[in-house]
Amino acid sequence: MLQTFPHYIDGQFEPGTAHFDSVDPATGQAWARMPAATADEVDRAVRAARRALTAPAWRGLHASARGKLLARLAELIARDAPQLAELETRDTGKVIRETRAQIGYVAEYYRYYAGLADKMEGRHLPVDKADMEAYTRREPLGVVAAIVPWNSQLFLSAVKLGPALAAGCTVVLKASEDGPAPLLAFARLVHEAGFPPGVVNILTGFGHDCGHTLTRHPLVDKVAFTGGPETARHIVRNTAENLADTSLELGGKSPVLVFDDVDLESACNSIVAGIFGASGQSCVAGSRLLVQRGVADRLLARLAEKAGRIRIGNPQDPATEMGPLATRKQVEHLQRTVQASIDAGARLVCGGGTAPGFAPDSHFVAPTILDCPHAEIPSLRTEFFGPVLSVIRFDTEAEAVALANDSAYGLASGVFTTQLSRAHRLIRELRAGIVWVNTYRVVSPIVPFGGFGDSGLGREGGMEAALAYTRSKSVWINTSDAPIPDPFVMR
Repeated sequence: MLQTFPHYIDGQFEPGTAHFDSVDPATGQAWARMPAATADEVDRAVRAARRALTAPAWRGLHASARGKLLARLAELIARDAPQLAELETRDTGKVIRETRAQIGYVAEYYRYYAGLADKMEGRHLPVDKADMEAYTRREPLGVVAAIVPWNSQLFLSAVKLGPALAAGCTVVLKASEDGPAPLLAFARLVHEAGFPPGVVNILTGFGHDCGHTLTRHPLVDKVAFTGGPETARHIVRNTAENLADTSLELGGKSPVLVFDDVDLESACNSIVAGIFGASGQSCVAGSRLLVQRGVADRLLARLAEKAGRIRIGNPQDPATEMGPLATRKQVEHLQRTVQASIDAGARLVCGGGTAPGFAPDSHFVAPTILDCPHAEIPSLRTEFFGPVLSVIRFDTEAEAVALANDSAYGLASGVFTTQLSRAHRLIRELRAGIVWVNTYRVVSPIVPFGGFGDSGLGREGGMEAALAYTRSKSVWINTSDAPIPDPFVMR
């Protein structure tokens, strides 16, 4: 008997009119029945969000009260994090040791935005009119369509829901059809927290009926999307219909620069975390390793040894370090690109195929390292969304910067050096929205997250993200008792 999950629309749990099976990547077997939103269901969710936006139950709440609702939601997430983690691991194949830690920390994002809800202030403006007072106020942008992928979905929804709700917006959240269980279950926590009906709506479904309808809906004011650049381009075309504001958090081919003065063991552990953590299924995966020639061979040998000791297996086992890739499509893309890279001259250091001990058609792939002789190797250009590290050598700092910036993407980067002056130079020179120095893959609700180029538009996290869910309204007040003068002259 498959477990069933409903939509959450206008404060009600609905089974949906169409359905699909969700597959456990670790077994290849269907384990749950998911609702597939129709265009009509999407329309009802958006209209519910629009009604809620102006209804007294939500609009009438002062900012501190919105903050208290978010704080209550944070408590419920912390309470149910173990169960949500088990669902995410079951539905996506992410290892339980990561989902437990990550979802537990997601509560901190809602706590942060709970505290920001009553701190999004307007400003008094010292205008050059003696008889006028002017100020700005922050008001909610409106109805938000939030679209998240299957990986890190509780986290990726928190950086949208948290600031949107703190600002007073209402939301229609679309979970990915690849592994939507944890977000559909999360809807029950939203309901329990006491948000008024229609403020948060959560559904899942496929491209045209669900995603297409949602992003071009005339009542949507903002689209907040995390995913791939090609889908993002479709969304931008759709928003030409409703002129919705957009924020796009997309992919990356993040460079990690290692200089010959570093502690190799510390650098190795950070590199492993950046590319083999979460089985490489992370938008900030440090998939391009740029290493100074003098230390390259030693670093590569140590990385290969560490990769060979990674424990691959059942993602529900807390001892497992790498689980399966989420979809067969990812596996096939990885295998094709690895082979194309070898054909182009890359040397396979380790991995490259199915993990030892697993069936050839399984989703379990081995940690892979490719030693690349030049920058045109396909693995240095293509985002895998899997555990593949492409290594290229450099001699000088200038060469390292040129290689790092030679990408359409610009999301994250890492710098490993003990020279403080060099670190500051590279922070300025790297074309990336995030620069980690002597560490990698660290996040906080306080720090903005986002990139340049094909890595997207806008930022998530921090006050910057909260303000992006508001519009400023300018207010003019005439403080003079004198009659208005000549009406044909602009004052």
